[in-house]
Amino acid sequence: MDRRARGLALVGLGVLVIVGTLAVGAVTAPDRSVTDGDGRQTLVGSQGGGTGWHDYGSVYLVDSDATAWREDSADSYFDVTMLPNGSVMAGFMHSGYEEGCGPYETPCTKTGFRIVDPDADGGPRVVSEHAFPVRSEGNSEVHDVERLPSGEYLMTDMDAERLVAVRGGEVTWEWRASELYTAPEDPTRRDWLHINDVDVINESHYLVSVRNANQLVVVERGAGAVEVINADRGGSDDSCLVRGEQLVPDAEGDVRCGDPDVLNHQHNPQWLGDGAVLVADSDNDRVVELHRTESGEWEPAWTLERAGGIQLDWPRDADRLANGNTLVTDTLNTRIFEIDRNGTVVWSTKTPRIPYEAERLPEGERVGGQRYSGEETTGETGGETPTATPETPGGDVPGLSLGMTVLRAAVPSTPFWFGEAHLGFSLVGLVLVVGGGIDRWRAP
Repeated sequence: MDRRARGLALVGLGVLVIVGTLAVGAVTAPDRSVTDGDGRQTLVGSQGGGTGWHDYGSVYLVDSDATAWREDSADSYFDVTMLPNGSVMAGFMHSGYEEGCGPYETPCTKTGFRIVDPDADGGPRVVSEHAFPVRSEGNSEVHDVERLPSGEYLMTDMDAERLVAVRGGEVTWEWRASELYTAPEDPTRRDWLHINDVDVINESHYLVSVRNANQLVVVERGAGAVEVINADRGGSDDSCLVRGEQLVPDAEGDVRCGDPDVLNHQHNPQWLGDGAVLVADSDNDRVVELHRTESGEWEPAWTLERAGGIQLDWPRDADRLANGNTLVTDTLNTRIFEIDRNGTVVWSTKTPRIPYEAERLPEGERVGGQRYSGEETTGETGGETPTATPETPGGDVPGLSLGMTVLRAAVPSTPFWFGEAHLGFSLVGLVLVVGGGIDRWRAP
């Protein structure tokens, strides 16, 4: 076979490998939609997609498996809550503001929270907004807001790494994370802690997610931090020093970093009751329920890694519902699903873009909920602790795992079923195509 013919053969083989990989993956992919027609209503906050995941954000209501309404005037939406009057409160980020930019050049980016009226004339619309300018659109967003009985709105301010309560546009209280963590000179210039959630435990205590430290902190209003869930026990800090995250070392050169086998860059914890929390353990690609032991440490008591035949991929929300089931926002699989305590999917819907958080209506996110124990299996996972298989965090393929992370960050529309094996075969096909093309080009 001459060089020209060999080049054509390699190109053809490469195309066949790529097309075959994609075709087989699409045909054999599990169905993400499971509905039983009982009229479940689920409120969704969508971060969106596009470059940096800051385009096409929306808040919408899913009725069974259909979208009932949608409001999409922000670059990104995050945590969503339906208020008693039927309006929706949502954390948001949006760019292009020409006024109120403070020290930053116009047009600027602002973050904060919005109130959306889904029943407004002409369709859902924003009826009020509390926002402040930030240095950049990335890693500066208000991810969560809670309305307190006092009439205050409690927010996570990721830009300044603090909790802040406001009423009538004025700050009424704040807790700065620098009271607990060693701080940089200017937290607005680095992704320092990435505080991404706050939940009200009771009138004086709040549960806070400090993502970059792998920790949850219980903050008492007027007293500060009173408990750290997944406290630093002196292990490796490597998991807290990835992706350009910039925790600041103390005088001894140490950073406050929790055990990544317990929590790893988590989102949206739910307080189930004294001694139990449910957490979307994002970088471990699982949902985990942690229980406080007699020694005061927190350990996994229940985990969920697969549902409906699909491995979880960077989940960012998990809610224990009043019926004892669990609602999960499986972000990079672009789906939201509900499982019973045996791990069986009883409802699921696919989402058009990257979802951040979901709430089942009318109950919303609850404080307190049924606990699962290690003896109760999760259907597809089972057991008290996950094991390192090719589909669990410990079984990742070096290089391909990083490649999938980069691919999903750059192309959020990557099919949910496209995994490490598909990437590997596609790369082989691409090498064959390029090699064959070069061979043919060099042929006399």
